[in-house]
Amino acid sequence: MVYDLLVVGGGLAGSTLAKNMAERGYRVLVLGRETRFKDRVRGEQMHCWGVTEARTLGIYEPLLKRCGHQTDWWKVYQNGAIVQSRNFKELAPHRVGSFNFYHPAMQDVVIELAAQAGAEVRRGVAVTGIVTGADAAVQIETNGQRQTLPARLIVGADGRNSQMRTWAGFATSRAPDCLFLVGGLLEGTSVPDDAVHAVRGRDNFLLFAPIGAKRARAYYISTEGNRHLSGKHDITSFVAACRDTGAQPEWFDGVTAGGPIAQFNGADHWVEHPARDGVVLLGDAAGANDPSYGCGLSLALMDVRHLRDCLLATSDWRSAIEDHARARAHYYGKIRRITQWLTELRWSTAPGADERRIRVMRRLAAEPHRFPDTTLLGPAAPDDEETRRFLLEA
Repeated sequence: MVYDLLVVGGGLAGSTLAKNMAERGYRVLVLGRETRFKDRVRGEQMHCWGVTEARTLGIYEPLLKRCGHQTDWWKVYQNGAIVQSRNFKELAPHRVGSFNFYHPAMQDVVIELAAQAGAEVRRGVAVTGIVTGADAAVQIETNGQRQTLPARLIVGADGRNSQMRTWAGFATSRAPDCLFLVGGLLEGTSVPDDAVHAVRGRDNFLLFAPIGAKRARAYYISTEGNRHLSGKHDITSFVAACRDTGAQPEWFDGVTAGGPIAQFNGADHWVEHPARDGVVLLGDAAGANDPSYGCGLSLALMDVRHLRDCLLATSDWRSAIEDHARARAHYYGKIRRITQWLTELRWSTAPGADERRIRVMRRLAAEPHRFPDTTLLGPAAPDDEETRRFLLEA
């Protein structure tokens, strides 16, 4: 059999695309390496513009029913006090707040949706290589048996460390190292679960994303790359780092580690044009924005919705993936530019940086509409030269 789409990766992007194409009658195969999804400290907080994409793609309601936790508020703290409290349900263009979930549970839901829509799903499969061009195919090994599976289009949705990206010969650009994150799932926390909580320390930052039942994913962010935390046994050191941001101490009273604790580098990496020779990349495989800004899940679903629409609009799929790649470079580029500016504003230690931060924050207090808010607006946020000057030359 020649599949219409062969999707490598059964996560959010791959399974959601498979669902949407299979329910329209296309022959879709999803290949997943894992037989059971595990917690690996991945994104669990989706911005409101990503929720809009989830609704359009038909996965929001099933996720909400099975594992989702909807939050309306975004609260920012500094020196132990709330300095900003915004109701995203009222402010967002589509009147919805952020959406949080336990990542492995989300993966279970979306891969089941793909299978229910008619996609063939194979798990526990080792992809060993691909063939690009007119005879595009994926090479796999299962239980010692090797196969070559031909497809009209191959989709690489295998994450930040994508092998598909390498096998297809895509060149990867990478931003300089700057921010490092340590993430962990905390159980038994008293953090209010009606909001996403962002705590600003002087030289660190904490993002708290509640997922219900007194559980929350915490991400500690700083410019230090030497916090080699790994595994549940590092819970004490992780909690101490989180408390150091000035977060409410009681949020951590009696918490336990609900999964692994891990550090990772937040530096952007991306493919300028993520389509070639019958292969297209989705989500983090195509380009991963610094997860400190939480745009990854929303970008992945924007990728899926846009690629789906391009494929449905024409029978010339090679032209369709070229159109998608150009558009992806545009909206991902907007997010990357804005977050680079915000990183320079927030984290720079250059002479005069502290004074500039004070000036910009005063201006933003008087003109909040000038802030390029990727959390609220995503790629619709302003990224023009006037905005850059406002942030970096104030």
